[in-house]
Amino acid sequence: MDREYYNALTKVRLERSEELIEESRDLLVKGAYKSANNRSFYAIEKSVKALLATEQMDVTTHNGGLKQFNYLFIFKGDGTFTASDYQIIANAEQIRNASDYDDFYIASKAEAKQQVENAEYLVKKIKKYLADKID
Repeated sequence: MDREYYNALTKVRLERSEELIEESRDLLVKGAYKSANNRSFYAIEKSVKALLATEQMDVTTHNGGLKQFNYLFIFKGDGTFTASDYQIIANAEQIRNASDYDDFYIASKAEAKQQVENAEYLVKKIKKYLADKID
């Protein structure tokens, strides 16, 4: 696959991340906190996968995406992304797992609000970073 394919993939993933943020906001307003946590995580995941596409890379697991993000954009990166960004993503994944799979998990409004804000922050940061890197 060529650069054109990965540029298109990056754009599609960024668009989807925006849709997912909008869904997470709507779910937060409706009081569906577990679902808001889910959509917030997936907004982050799509934007991270957009970053990876700029490196002509694709991953099939959440853990694989997180590891590659850490290696390529934090460890080897230019300083734009930090260990705090990595921690936000890792935390969002843990909360998403609890929200989706733990029947007794109680997601609070404050937690869901924080997850939505974290997703908004990371998607915006990734879009800004990619703005001059894709056609």
